[in-house]
Amino acid sequence: MEQTQTTSSPARVLSLDVMRGLIMILLAAEACGLYEALAHAAPGGLAHAVVGQFFHHEWHGLYAWDLVQPGFMLIAGTSLYISWTRKTHQGISWSANFKAVAWRSLKLFACGVALHCVYSGRLVWELWNVLTQLAATTLIAYLIIRWPAMWQFVFSLGLLVLTECLYRWVAVPGYDRPFVKGENFGAYFDHLIMGKHNAGGWAAINFIPTAAHTIWGVLAGKLLMSNASPAAQIRKLVAVGVAGLAAGYLLDWTSVTPVIKRISTSSFVLVSAGYILLFMAVLRWLVDVQRYDRYAWVFVVVGMNPIFIYLFFETVGKQWFNGTVGIFVGGALAPLAVPASVVAIAVALAALFLEWLLCYWLYQKRIFFKL
Repeated sequence: MEQTQTTSSPARVLSLDVMRGLIMILLAAEACGLYEALAHAAPGGLAHAVVGQFFHHEWHGLYAWDLVQPGFMLIAGTSLYISWTRKTHQGISWSANFKAVAWRSLKLFACGVALHCVYSGRLVWELWNVLTQLAATTLIAYLIIRWPAMWQFVFSLGLLVLTECLYRWVAVPGYDRPFVKGENFGAYFDHLIMGKHNAGGWAAINFIPTAAHTIWGVLAGKLLMSNASPAAQIRKLVAVGVAGLAAGYLLDWTSVTPVIKRISTSSFVLVSAGYILLFMAVLRWLVDVQRYDRYAWVFVVVGMNPIFIYLFFETVGKQWFNGTVGIFVGGALAPLAVPASVVAIAVALAALFLEWLLCYWLYQKRIFFKL
């Protein structure tokens, strides 16, 4: 059911800024090599199992890290809706704003393609980066942003049904096993548009099912910007989150559709969205209702420059910054005979802190980069 909207320009929701910042800090920690360093320092036991949650599952299953990208997609939809609402209050029409959204999506797509070139050290045509996915899902979500909430939800389910049909019914020889790595429709689609498929099983066609995440983010934005009380909003987020978990795990447990993040199966999309909406509800209660926000700024300073810091740690960070930090931190620890595993953790934490410090400086100077 669509919520009645407020008539005033929407205010910022602090819990969303915290959530966005937390996602970016987690991604930055991966780029700094923190999880790899921790995994080497704890080769077995409970600590290793915990650290293992910060890596993607190999195929059929779910680790905590598999929720980060869907969270990125979903909160992008929430931000999209809040931004559109704010511009509507400023008198900017849907069509005028569409030009800005389309231009931003084009820049996101270009950055995503460029990142793969940086990773490879040469010009390549690869579309597996989260930014190329986000470029497509943002456009899809914006095209239906004025629809009633129920029809938006129905459309998002239609995307999941379309994905099921493509994987099950497009029976191309060699690519006719829906849920087998490298032998499914996603791999076939990649060969059509890129002439290759991803060795890890990732598929560019994921933008279709994961567009549901961005659309559901729009719906979450509608809810958070509505006149409903925070308690009512939290109850609805929890109810929908539990429903998503139940539906997704039911598909998996009954062997209808396995939970596979790398090809964004419908069961994975439902389960991941369920967890994310529950987490959003928890943050809404903690930060916005209970006012446990003393340290919210630690996350907000990063969340205010998400695309900038993402591009920074994926390019400058991995190509130069991490190694440079390692020279000084590693050099300082060398005379102390510190174990190599501890040095690696110290280097990663130092790089992460310095990247956070960069975001803090930008925040203090009110410098916010936008595509």
